[in-house]
Amino acid sequence: MCKGLAALPATCLRSAKDIKHRLGFLLPKAETLSDHSSAPVKKDKTGSTHRLNSEEVKKWGESLLQLISHRHGLVTFTEYLQSEYSEENIKFWLACEEYRKCKSPAKLASKAKKIFNEYIAVEAPREVNLESQVREKTRKNILEPTSSCFDEAQSKIQTLMQKDSYPRFLKSKIYLELLNQTQARS
Repeated sequence: MCKGLAALPATCLRSAKDIKHRLGFLLPKAETLSDHSSAPVKKDKTGSTHRLNSEEVKKWGESLLQLISHRHGLVTFTEYLQSEYSEENIKFWLACEEYRKCKSPAKLASKAKKIFNEYIAVEAPREVNLESQVREKTRKNILEPTSSCFDEAQSKIQTLMQKDSYPRFLKSKIYLELLNQTQARS
């Protein structure tokens, strides 16, 4: 794991330009002659198309949940968190959302253990920043797993992102350039 800027190898650093390049599929392109609509068509990594406009990008600035509930907002925010070396927060949050959808009691136990070992256990590979009381309560919850056993931990991480990473994202070059480019093409 990377520690401190001085200790970072050149390959560990991500510049805003690198992230912008990786998110290029989100940026509107100039319209082609065959497309007479006012909004540009975007293709994402899966090849599906979407018209990203400035109103969508502006909505990302209204709340963290608006941002991460939008497919391209989630991708952009995840890339931003990767640049801050804190993507474990959104990955944990998403794992909890997926876990909550599980209906099979047999699968709940194995999924709960996997999430706990990946994100919550001390020295976990993607350990999220939780208070010891929340960590212990969650450990007890997964002994008899329910669809809500990660609710408190997920809420704490959501609050952390809301108060910490999200405001920085809204001031980031990545977000501001995307907003400016979509507004310029509207």
